[in-house]
Amino acid sequence: MSEKLALITGASSGIGAETARQLAAKGHRCLLLARDRQRLETVAEEIRKTGGRADVYPVDLADDRAVQRAADALLEEAGVPDLVINNAGAGRWRPFLETSTEEAVKMIAVPYFASVYLTRALLPAMVDRGSGRLAFVASPGAYFAWPNASTYIAARHAVKGFAEALRTELKPQGIGVSLIVLGTVESAYWEHNPGSRENLPETDERLLPTLSLAEAAEAIVEGVEAGKPVIVKPALYKALFLLNAIAPGLVASQIRKASKKAWKRA
Repeated sequence: MSEKLALITGASSGIGAETARQLAAKGHRCLLLARDRQRLETVAEEIRKTGGRADVYPVDLADDRAVQRAADALLEEAGVPDLVINNAGAGRWRPFLETSTEEAVKMIAVPYFASVYLTRALLPAMVDRGSGRLAFVASPGAYFAWPNASTYIAARHAVKGFAEALRTELKPQGIGVSLIVLGTVESAYWEHNPGSRENLPETDERLLPTLSLAEAAEAIVEGVEAGKPVIVKPALYKALFLLNAIAPGLVASQIRKASKKAWKRA
């Protein structure tokens, strides 16, 4: 992948920030989007100190008008992105009856509506140019469900459906679409969403290891560089997704058992 203009949402910390660092290390100019200007500037300064290029665009991605204003500004100042990574996400893993409707709305607003707003704002310019790639970061919840994370999982299913529909629609326009599915990642997410880890189904670390931020970002960068339509890390999840398509009842029963073990352990 030659030098490109890469836009990353949720870039103020975690997977987004590390993905930006890795892309910048490969020589790409990065556009960093998130709400917190100060944290964005910190990431951008880290990139600049290592010789990379980064610009920040603070924006509330759940606000469609704010997203349009940010998109207009970056298109004028930086140009049309070659790569758009929709990474921003939110939401606690909680039982449905303990999840308020307000919290459910926030979980669908980011990541799903955030990616819709940004894609709608940038896509016309990408189509006019006839090239580019959209990437959407999701989780295994986009393919199967586990107890006590219903609204979180629904939002990830929405992201998956959006990515797959866009891939079909945009292929004739020269725009590629990647869906990125990452397993458990050791990040600040668990601190920012207390109670979520307790609802994480128990898995064998030898088969489905927890990813570091660097491993998660590397999977994203390598996958989009290769133009892969679907990027899954750890790879064993591919087999689980296939098994779920063939025998959903079996997978569901095993996930319930793994969830019960996690509750007892917590």
